[in-house]
Amino acid sequence: MRLTRTSDLWWKNAVVYCLDIETFADTDGDGCGNIQGLIQRIDHLHRLGVTCLWLMPFFPTPDRDDGYDIIDFYGVDPRLGSLGDMVELIRTARDRGMRVIADLVVNHTSAQHPWFQDARSSRDSRYRDWYVWQDEPPADGPQGVVFPDQETSLWEYDEEAGQYYLHRFYKHQPDLNVANPAVRDEIARIMGFWTELGMSGFRVDAVPFLIETAGQDDASALPDPHDYLADLSAFLRRRNGEAVLLGEVNLPYPDTMAFFGADDGGGATRELTMCFDFIGMQHMYLALARGDAEPLAEKLRIRPDPPEDGHWATFVRNHDELTLDKLSDSQRQEVFAAFGPDEDMQLYGRGLRRRLPPMLDGDQRRIRMVYSLLFSLPGTPVLFYGEEIGMGEDLSLPGRFAVRSDMDWDATTEQQADPDSLLNWMRLLVDSYRACPELAWGRSSYLDPGPEARPVLAHRCDADGASVVALHNLAGADVDAAPVLPDLAGTQLTDVLDPRAKPVPVAEDGRLAITLPPYGCRWLRSADGVALPS
Repeated sequence: MRLTRTSDLWWKNAVVYCLDIETFADTDGDGCGNIQGLIQRIDHLHRLGVTCLWLMPFFPTPDRDDGYDIIDFYGVDPRLGSLGDMVELIRTARDRGMRVIADLVVNHTSAQHPWFQDARSSRDSRYRDWYVWQDEPPADGPQGVVFPDQETSLWEYDEEAGQYYLHRFYKHQPDLNVANPAVRDEIARIMGFWTELGMSGFRVDAVPFLIETAGQDDASALPDPHDYLADLSAFLRRRNGEAVLLGEVNLPYPDTMAFFGADDGGGATRELTMCFDFIGMQHMYLALARGDAEPLAEKLRIRPDPPEDGHWATFVRNHDELTLDKLSDSQRQEVFAAFGPDEDMQLYGRGLRRRLPPMLDGDQRRIRMVYSLLFSLPGTPVLFYGEEIGMGEDLSLPGRFAVRSDMDWDATTEQQADPDSLLNWMRLLVDSYRACPELAWGRSSYLDPGPEARPVLAHRCDADGASVVALHNLAGADVDAAPVLPDLAGTQLTDVLDPRAKPVPVAEDGRLAITLPPYGCRWLRSADGVALPS
């Protein structure tokens, strides 16, 4: 089997870095980051090995939800810079081999958006049907409040409009009506606009909510919402054949797979290019809490393979709370007890408003092992700004803002020249990931680590006659692992993360006997042209 690697599948082995311009780098001392600050700091990202910048919302906003309440999808918030600055950023990133993607937040707008202000003024407004209105909240409408500490209903009565409008999120963020063809066309125009300015795609916010039609009149007669997502994908591919749609879909694996779409041979029904692996992430934290790899291994073994032109996106943290909503109540309490026992560390009873290093008590062995796991697992790794230097949260900030504090450039400077720093470990992981194409492009399998090695996650990735075997010890004690690799019997495996280390032999019976120290990790590679397992 030989895999075809083409430049328009650049995201298959990308390193994605998410940042908020507002909190990343401030050049004028006004306390707010700006685009020029990001441009001045872009070489830090280049040295780290980032190949794709994901920008959180930078559009004009009243800023009641950290920029996710937008009043103009075609502009840049003047606090951050101008359209000219954005074009300069995209060009500068390209010069360093980085693509740029933007948050596509089109499930809702700000209530201050001119569309909504016009819509609420009259039932005859051309924008009235751009939002979802009802005389009374329907019994068969959508259920579930996203922010239970702030909202008690998904419907808000508007005195001027004389009707209720739907808002999946805050009441100041009315939902757009994607069943309206005019709204669909406008979303395509927004995507087309930013693509013309050089964007290489979008991270699509709240995808299941975006295509939801519950609560609308004659919902059963509306077009299949997945067809709409496929239309958006096809539009984007026509504009830029290498562009990516990275979807926020926090659903069980079978439901998430539907958002990749189907392939009719011409890709016409392809939907999202990548979906975040929320299930794997949540069970990773359960495994860390238990010091037992099995909760994660169990989920990875059943994780469906994405389409050939699709991929999973893997992550340790993101810009929201660390959601644990797909764990059982008892499992969630295990993670809370281990990593967020104080009520102030928890959010909505479903997640943690913490970053990884404080959750692991600053233990560098555990922190480094977790990021080694991230870069070795099948999928495109996504970093959240500050992870490369071990930034912690600021619990004095409200809600999810605890993990969105200002980038710590002093810590970055301290770690630059220290060969043993976390920053240089992360650079090594990125370099190693890029040097082992089988991790991104290969076929993965999960190995039995041996009868005495339950804390160890053992997996391998194979492509084009090369193999990487990765082992990660989630326990705080030495563990003897012994996975069996019949096709590698008698070979010598090189240590990817420490090329100076002696090669590791695979016994003639195919057994790889290796002792992992507490929270130890190894990437062992064979590139001897061995046959791939059937």
